[in-house]
Amino acid sequence: MAGSRNDIAKTLKEPGNRLDVFPAFVKVAGRRVVVAGHGAEAAAKVRLLGETNARIVVVSAEIEADLVKAIDLFEAEHIAQDFRPEHLKGAALVFSAREDRALDKAVADAARAAGIPVNAVDKPDLCDFYTGALVNRAPIAVAITSTGVGPVLSRHIRARIEAMLPRATGELARLAESFRDAATKVISDGALRRTFWARFFSGAVAANLYAGKSSAARAEAQRLLNSMADEPGFVWLVGAGPGAEDLLTLRAQRLLQEADVIVHDALVPADVVAMGRRDAERIAVGKRKGAHSVPQAEISELLVRLGKKGLKVVRLKAGDPMIFGRAAEEMEALRQGGVGFEIVPGVTAAFAAAASAQIPLTLRGVASNLVFATGHNARSETLPDWAGLALKGATVAVYMGRTVAAAVADKMIGAGLKPETPVAVIENAALADERQFAGTLSELAVLSNRAEIDGPVLIVIGEAVGHAALDKAEPLAPQDAARIAAA
Repeated sequence: MAGSRNDIAKTLKEPGNRLDVFPAFVKVAGRRVVVAGHGAEAAAKVRLLGETNARIVVVSAEIEADLVKAIDLFEAEHIAQDFRPEHLKGAALVFSAREDRALDKAVADAARAAGIPVNAVDKPDLCDFYTGALVNRAPIAVAITSTGVGPVLSRHIRARIEAMLPRATGELARLAESFRDAATKVISDGALRRTFWARFFSGAVAANLYAGKSSAARAEAQRLLNSMADEPGFVWLVGAGPGAEDLLTLRAQRLLQEADVIVHDALVPADVVAMGRRDAERIAVGKRKGAHSVPQAEISELLVRLGKKGLKVVRLKAGDPMIFGRAAEEMEALRQGGVGFEIVPGVTAAFAAAASAQIPLTLRGVASNLVFATGHNARSETLPDWAGLALKGATVAVYMGRTVAAAVADKMIGAGLKPETPVAVIENAALADERQFAGTLSELAVLSNRAEIDGPVLIVIGEAVGHAALDKAEPLAPQDAARIAAA
């Protein structure tokens, strides 16, 4: 043990192995934290502070749309004035994100004069403190500290994190520091620069360094830097799944953390969108039935335009992009525009709903086929084409069919499907507010008139539904059920 301590002491005598900062946690609950700035960098700091109980105050005469959204989302106070030192009165911390060195220095000087710690974004020499990456699992934040945590758990967490971080991590950081100025000069675009650093720390540079190949790591870093000057953009069409955060794929999570821009649909929950890098631009192209705020052609044009700017774009779609996600139109536009793309599948609503309700979508001797259907075609006409498949024993999963449920039932019964065929309806599949309804094809028509069922629904029709665990499901036609029980 003594020898080990002596080795540690010898190691720490080297200045490069000691810290220039002292890790600490600042109590901000209920305290005023000032962000001076107008644009994306200020918005990123507001989103970061939004994970705490601080009273966030933004100071800037004019602010950009991204910052407006962040202020509204986290109920921050906006002082629509040019920064003045008196704005810092009572502040616990100050962030300056004015994107101009002279302006940031003015904030830093005022903060120091008032004895308030200050952080100037991307200007280390003006900073009293730095903000590290935060993994928020409130009330536990992952940064190594034993405060408020039992010693056994603290040691366990520390051991796990130590194992995850190779000992060469410090050397990798020093290599990164040696490339910092060059990266700033060579890669003027901020989004591309973030991509450079993401690849620096997760690609061949880090792999070579961890393997003890310092020279190869430096050469790979230089090659990466040289290649980034004209780095092409790329678009990922990513399935967000049914909405539950833990049903997102690992690849989708990784890409959200690397994306410069996240283009998302209205049906993707805010919590999933928030899993993206906090300084990524977020563009809502909210598409709901009957209220398409952005036409599909404009969405496709947007993806091409962003890709041609050299940005890394995640097009986040509910469920799976290839199932009623209009991915074909976006892929064709990207091909014609010469922008590279990739598909990242997601858990589609039919699978999520079947898992929650324990519906065997296929069942030996009962249902050997599965049909994914939509309640409408491109001309908004109810589609009866798959009724024949249901007659042959297929399980039919109907997307976006609530408003045309009566027409679907009429046409399927008219095609010969028995009125007593089991039906399940799942609203908000796999989410905390999921509701399940059970009934028969003859009762399906009532769904169109049940205004309280206003979330995304999936309708499952077929004999296999009769083998589901729907004993706790609500009746699809509650009045009919009550009448039958009374009789």
